[in-house]
Formats: sequence, structure tokens, C-alpha cells
Amino acid sequence: MEYIGFIPHRTLLTKGTPMATYPDLQNKVAILTGAAGALAEAVIQRFQAEGVLLALVDRDQGRLEAKFGGVDPAKCLLVGGVEISDKAKVSGAVEKIAAHFGKIHILVNIAGGYSAGTPVHETDEEVWDSMVNSNAKSVFLMSGAVVPVMLQHSEGGRIINIGATGGLHGGKNSAAYSVSKSAVFRLTESLSAELKDQHITVNAVYPSTIDTPANRSSMPKADFSKWVTPDSMAGVIAFLASEAARDVTGALLPVTGRA
Repeated sequence: MEYIGFIPHRTLLTKGTPMATYPDLQNKVAILTGAAGALAEAVIQRFQAEGVLLALVDRDQGRLEAKFGGVDPAKCLLVGGVEISDKAKVSGAVEKIAAHFGKIHILVNIAGGYSAGTPVHETDEEVWDSMVNSNAKSVFLMSGAVVPVMLQHSEGGRIINIGATGGLHGGKNSAAYSVSKSAVFRLTESLSAELKDQHITVNAVYPSTIDTPANRSSMPKADFSKWVTPDSMAGVIAFLASEAARDVTGALLPVTGRA
């Protein structure tokens, strides 16, 4: 069931909130998908510092409420229960966000999934469909729903996608994931070519391994100092969302630390 809610008054996140860098982001409206995840948390902190109005989209209503319950309803809207590979769910969520804020200036497609470990001939169709749906179809549907809103208010816009190094080339035992992330890159390039004359920029940021609790738990012997911090990713995303990046579009930007 889809959930639309307002967050009661409090600050979103207080840990290490950065200083504002891009004054033009003040009062811009941004949609973030996968909003209950670790990377989104850093982006939310950064956007909050910049004065961005937030619409936080996730399929897990409970995690959204537990993590973000409590800010000014004029500044943040929770949109839970949204399966972003479902066109009807996506369309409904975007319509409600646009109705609440009036405009949409920024879309950050963070939601996605990861599965690997089997060769192509042993990969289940369900795994293939899951990777394509969560990583590629989600970007296709969210962009398709948001772009008409951006065009309607004629103020341009920013679409920022999250790719992966695995999308640059195929690798052993990771075909489904690699194909899905490669599709994100091609969607980024196609959308950029289609929308640049309407002052809507479309770019992708691709990390190596992001330093999250889940990744540390699954790879305890790795050298965490070589990984990309969520805050570093958030800084690049904030730049791409800002007027400073007005002439950057169709870019596939590596944020790979020392990996």
C-alpha cells in the first residue's frame, strides 16, 4: 500500500551536517529514491544543509518513518510503499509530490539492487528481472514521470543517476548486475541528448565500493580507507544538482576513491 505522509517538526539528521555551498539550491525541490538507504542518508544531510525541499521515496514505509520521522512538513514529504519498477506506483507518487510542492527541480535515482555470484547459464530469470527492474527500469520510470513536470514549469532541472564500475564492462559471474548498470549509463546519455535544449541536465555518478555498514559487514577484511565515503558521493551529487554544473550533461563521473 502506498503511503504519503508529512514529517513532524524536527531536523532530519544532525550528525556532521555540512555547511551550505550552493545558494542556488535553496528551496529547490528534490526527489530521492531509495531514501531509507545509507547513501541517501548522506545526500539528505547535504541537501538539507543547502536548503533543498525534499521528497523521500522508498518502498519501505516503516524504515522511512523510523529514520526520518519529525521535520517541518513544508520542507520534507515522505512517500513510502512505492515499488519504483511499477509504473502506476511511480506515476502516483510523482503526481502527489508535484501537487504538494508545485514543482520538481531535481531527481536523484539512488534506489537499486545488487546480485552476483553465478555464471550466465546458472543465473535464474528472477535474478535477471530483479536487477533490470531495480537498477534500470526504475530510472526509466522515474525519469519518465518527472521530466513532464520539469518541462511544465520551464525552469530546467537536474537528473542524477547512480551507476557502478560494473556497468562499464562485463565481468565474471555478474552479468545481470553489469547489464542493468550499463543500461543506467545508456539511459543517462539518451536522456541528456533529449533534454539538453530544455535546460535539463542528466548525469551519472558511479562509485567503486561505498563505505557503508553493510559493506563493512560483508567484506570485513577489506581496506576500508580505499572505499568511497557516502559524504564524498553526496558532495558530487550536490554539485551536479547546482547551477555550478549547468554546463555538465551526459557525463559518467567516476567517484572511486583509491580502489
